[in-house]
Amino acid sequence: MSHTRECACCDPGAPASSGGEMTCYCPLGGVIETVGRKYAMQVVALLGAEGPTRYGELEERLEVTSSSTLSDCLSDLVDENLIERRSFDEVPPRVEYSLTPRGRQLEERLQPLLEWAATE
Repeated sequence: MSHTRECACCDPGAPASSGGEMTCYCPLGGVIETVGRKYAMQVVALLGAEGPTRYGELEERLEVTSSSTLSDCLSDLVDENLIERRSFDEVPPRVEYSLTPRGRQLEERLQPLLEWAATE
Protein backbone atom coordinates (compact mmCIF):
# COMPACT_ATOMS: atom_id res chain seq x y z
CA MET A 1 0.00 0.00 0.00
CA SER A 2 3.01 2.27 -0.29
CA HIS A 3 3.05 5.23 -2.63
CA THR A 4 5.87 7.12 -4.27
CA ARG A 5 5.22 10.70 -5.27
CA GLU A 6 5.87 10.30 -8.98
CA CYS A 7 2.37 10.85 -10.29
CA ALA A 8 0.95 13.86 -12.13
CA CYS A 9 -1.32 14.86 -9.26
CA CYS A 10 1.67 15.03 -6.90
CA ASP A 11 3.85 16.97 -9.34
CA PRO A 12 4.68 20.34 -7.78
CA GLY A 13 4.24 21.91 -11.22
CA ALA A 14 0.72 20.54 -11.68
CA PRO A 15 -2.18 22.99 -11.31
CA ALA A 16 -3.64 23.11 -7.80
CA SER A 17 -7.30 22.43 -7.06
CA SER A 18 -9.70 25.33 -6.47
CA GLY A 19 -8.75 25.35 -2.77
CA GLY A 20 -5.12 25.95 -3.69
CA GLU A 21 -3.87 22.70 -2.15
CA MET A 22 -3.11 19.49 -4.01
CA THR A 23 -4.77 16.30 -2.85
CA CYS A 24 -3.16 13.10 -4.03
CA TYR A 25 -5.62 10.24 -4.41
CA CYS A 26 -3.03 7.81 -5.76
CA PRO A 27 -2.47 5.95 -2.46
CA LEU A 28 -6.10 4.82 -2.63
CA GLY A 29 -5.13 2.51 -5.49
CA GLY A 30 -2.93 0.42 -3.21
CA VAL A 31 -5.45 0.45 -0.39
CA ILE A 32 -8.27 -0.61 -2.69
CA GLU A 33 -6.12 -3.34 -4.20
CA THR A 34 -5.38 -4.76 -0.73
CA VAL A 35 -8.75 -4.40 1.01
CA GLY A 36 -10.70 -5.08 -2.16
CA ARG A 37 -9.57 -8.70 -2.23
CA LYS A 38 -12.17 -11.28 -1.39
CA TYR A 39 -12.44 -11.72 2.41
CA ALA A 40 -9.92 -8.93 3.23
CA MET A 41 -12.29 -6.40 4.80
CA GLN A 42 -14.22 -9.15 6.55
CA VAL A 43 -11.00 -10.62 8.00
CA VAL A 44 -9.88 -7.22 9.30
CA ALA A 45 -13.31 -6.48 10.79
CA LEU A 46 -13.61 -9.95 12.33
CA LEU A 47 -10.14 -9.86 13.88
CA GLY A 48 -10.92 -6.40 15.23
CA ALA A 49 -14.09 -7.66 16.87
CA GLU A 50 -12.90 -11.11 18.00
CA GLY A 51 -9.18 -10.72 18.60
CA PRO A 52 -6.74 -13.52 17.75
CA THR A 53 -8.50 -16.14 15.65
CA ARG A 54 -7.49 -19.49 14.21
CA TYR A 55 -7.64 -20.21 10.48
CA GLY A 56 -10.48 -22.73 10.82
CA GLU A 57 -12.56 -20.26 12.81
CA LEU A 58 -12.04 -17.61 10.13
CA GLU A 59 -13.02 -20.13 7.47
CA GLU A 60 -16.17 -21.04 9.37
CA ARG A 61 -17.22 -17.51 10.35
CA LEU A 62 -16.70 -16.16 6.83
CA GLU A 63 -18.40 -19.14 5.20
CA VAL A 64 -15.39 -19.52 2.93
CA THR A 65 -15.98 -21.16 -0.43
CA SER A 66 -12.29 -21.33 -1.37
CA SER A 67 -9.58 -22.13 1.18
CA SER A 68 -6.85 -21.08 -1.23
CA THR A 69 -8.48 -17.66 -1.70
CA LEU A 70 -8.62 -17.13 2.07
CA SER A 71 -5.04 -18.36 2.43
CA ASP A 72 -3.83 -15.95 -0.26
CA CYS A 73 -5.77 -13.10 1.33
CA LEU A 74 -4.23 -13.79 4.75
CA SER A 75 -0.74 -13.92 3.23
CA ASP A 76 -1.31 -10.58 1.51
CA LEU A 77 -2.59 -8.98 4.72
CA VAL A 78 0.47 -10.31 6.56
CA ASP A 79 2.75 -8.94 3.80
CA GLU A 80 1.05 -5.52 4.13
CA ASN A 81 1.62 -5.60 7.92
CA LEU A 82 -2.12 -5.43 8.60
CA ILE A 83 -2.35 -8.78 10.39
CA GLU A 84 0.18 -11.04 12.03
CA ARG A 85 0.40 -14.80 11.89
CA ARG A 86 1.51 -16.51 15.09
CA SER A 87 2.48 -20.17 15.11
CA PHE A 88 2.47 -22.17 18.32
CA ASP A 89 4.82 -25.10 18.73
CA GLU A 90 2.12 -27.58 19.76
CA VAL A 91 0.71 -30.88 18.63
CA PRO A 92 -1.46 -30.49 16.67
CA PRO A 93 0.03 -27.27 15.29
CA ARG A 94 -1.90 -24.10 16.05
CA VAL A 95 -1.82 -20.82 14.12
CA GLU A 96 -3.62 -17.62 15.08
CA TYR A 97 -4.12 -14.39 13.19
CA SER A 98 -4.49 -11.00 14.83
CA LEU A 99 -4.42 -7.34 13.86
CA THR A 100 -1.21 -5.35 13.94
CA PRO A 101 -1.38 -1.71 15.10
CA ARG A 102 -1.62 -0.73 11.42
CA GLY A 103 -4.43 -3.27 10.95
CA ARG A 104 -6.26 -1.83 13.95
CA GLN A 105 -6.08 1.61 12.31
CA LEU A 106 -7.62 0.15 9.16
CA GLU A 107 -10.30 -1.65 11.17
CA GLU A 108 -11.26 1.62 12.90
CA ARG A 109 -11.63 3.28 9.51
CA LEU A 110 -13.68 0.39 8.15
CA GLN A 111 -16.24 0.63 10.99
CA PRO A 112 -18.18 3.56 9.45
CA LEU A 113 -18.29 1.69 6.13
CA LEU A 114 -19.55 -1.44 7.90
CA GLU A 115 -22.22 0.58 9.70
CA TRP A 116 -23.26 2.22 6.42
CA ALA A 117 -23.41 -1.15 4.62
CA ALA A 118 -25.58 -2.59 7.42
CA THR A 119 -28.24 0.07 6.77
CA GLU A 120 -28.91 -1.18 3.23
